[in-house]
Parts: sequence; C-alpha cells; structure tokens
Amino acid sequence: METGEANPERLADLRQSVIQYFRKKGYKVEENVSLEGYRGISRSFDLIIQKGRLTQGVWIKDWKRTIGINVIINLDKASEEVGLPNPVIVGEKFSDHAKAYANRRKIMILTTRQILQSLKA
Repeated sequence: METGEANPERLADLRQSVIQYFRKKGYKVEENVSLEGYRGISRSFDLIIQKGRLTQGVWIKDWKRTIGINVIINLDKASEEVGLPNPVIVGEKFSDHAKAYANRRKIMILTTRQILQSLKA
C-alpha cells in the first residue's frame, strides 16, 4: 500500500462511486485494465471509460495527502504510452502545480467531492 492511501474498503466504495458517476454520464466502464504500451511496457488503469470514439484511462487515488505533479505526469506518460488521450484522475486534493500541468495537458481532474455531489443530484 502506498503511503497516504486510505483503507481498502473506503477505496472500494470510492471506486464504485466513480463507476456510477461515469455510467450516469453515459460512459461504458471497464475495471482494472492493463494495456501494453508502444514499447512493450504494461500500463495499469483503475478504469477505462469509453463514450463514442473517446476512450480514456482513469486513476483513482484515495490518499490523505495532496496529489502532486509527479502523479499527474506519470498518468500522462502511461496514457500516452498506450495511446489513450485525455486521461482522468480522481482524488481528494491536488497541488497547484498538478492542476496547472493537468490543465495544459488536457488531463481531467475530478475530486471525490465533485463525484459524490454529482451522484446526489
């Protein structure tokens, strides 16, 4: 378990909420997907979401600490490696640098609060 991750039950609940969120928005959702990249390196995603022609990789980070730019860069690289544009990351809070990088690279940042509020609506 990585430092700062919450308990497995909470992560499972969050994952189910994220799946519900994307299904509600009309996406097809696949869980725990590993794809082989261009250089033969396997890349893992918590979810692969698909709507129309767009397919995106999703990472879900249930961390107590702020998610930094390094995590966003790693997601960006992993997505690029397997040919999936515009990845999505879900987490509690993100650093300003992480938000700026995500904005420049068209990476969607979703907070757990946004997901839960959307499901209540």
